[in-house]
Amino acid sequence: MSLGSTSSLVEAWVRGWAVSRGAAEPAARPWGFTVDVGQALQATRHVLTATDEATVREVAAATAAPTVWLKVFADPAPVRRWAGPEWREDGPGWLMSSPLRHGPRPGVPEGYALRSWRRGGVTRVLVTARDGSFAARGQVAPTGGTAVVDRIETSAAHRRRGLGRLVVHALCEDALAQGATTGVLGGTPDGRALYEALGWRAEAPLVSLRHAGTD
Repeated sequence: MSLGSTSSLVEAWVRGWAVSRGAAEPAARPWGFTVDVGQALQATRHVLTATDEATVREVAAATAAPTVWLKVFADPAPVRRWAGPEWREDGPGWLMSSPLRHGPRPGVPEGYALRSWRRGGVTRVLVTARDGSFAARGQVAPTGGTAVVDRIETSAAHRRRGLGRLVVHALCEDALAQGATTGVLGGTPDGRALYEALGWRAEAPLVSLRHAGTD
């Protein structure tokens, strides 16, 4: 798969995200992909590689139902307008990517422990505090030449100690060992600053819309 376009990065993200979350194999559509997620608040998501008004309006109207989500890679304001009042934005995001390269491993801060394991094609990293409580985590799903970094989280009580950087580095090293050369992720506003500091680049806005009946 060539990653020279946003649509190629979207496909890589969709396929890796489905592995990471244990979702169904993405089904290709003329406008993007449909993924059965199987959760009470997200039965299905439709991920659009098309970003034109006519397509967004058509897909939003055709798929409108509780527990359905839409993902669109375009500026949020027009997408919200095109989708209509039945759809609510779930916060801003960005599709991000980075070449994967070996680098010096950040040290594990004193008082913390780093562990990892691999199951079902997904590698998970856990950082615990001295007492064994949760401090940070993340996971990565390599799918050939690309790997999706996912669910990076640091407990509020343990932030600003380099744990996010430590987790991302460990995940990227694991992906490299499995043959991936490019990382892809969906970043939040808080996460974007961390990823950009590590050399990741925002490729496109990521608009998440959930059907109003999901609330």
